[in-house]
Amino acid sequence: MRKRDREATRARLLEAARLRFAREGYDATSVRDIAGDAGVDAGLIFRYFGNKKRLFDEVTADIPADLLDGPEEELVARMVRSVVFADWTRYGGEHPLLAMLRSSAHEDTRQRIREEVCTTYVRALEDLAEGDDAELRAELLSAWLVGIGILRSVVATPALAEAGLDDLAPHVAAVAGDLLGRPMSGTSDA
Repeated sequence: MRKRDREATRARLLEAARLRFAREGYDATSVRDIAGDAGVDAGLIFRYFGNKKRLFDEVTADIPADLLDGPEEELVARMVRSVVFADWTRYGGEHPLLAMLRSSAHEDTRQRIREEVCTTYVRALEDLAEGDDAELRAELLSAWLVGIGILRSVVATPALAEAGLDDLAPHVAAVAGDLLGRPMSGTSDA
């Protein structure tokens, strides 16, 4: 098989795995399903990735780390843009965190969620919070933002599904400002 064909096959497997894991989670997704979606033999998953777990880890590694770049007062707006409004068509329209949440029955996946969400994003919000119980207020804000993303993309509640960033911005800024104890912007140029 030529190098170009290997790269194309690997890319098809990653694309098929992203969609399957996002829609069905880790346990409900089989190696055969992924291979069938990609139009290849299941053995190629083991050749290219070693096992299903490594494939899952690779396709859920897209949680953006650059959210922390930019003005502090726009951090929450950047989080909303990423979690709620970013184009995640590679994951069936949902943030890769949702694929991880659907697969959270596995301790290693729960640990990844804790590491990526808590030690990065919750910690950044905690650092912005002023006053006592900053950790609790940062976790409350994080839970609310994740909840918005789930209600909008998974549950598709009518008002959230139709709302745009400009519709949410003033509410997000108000709640974030109250929880963090400082003014926050509801929009960002990012």
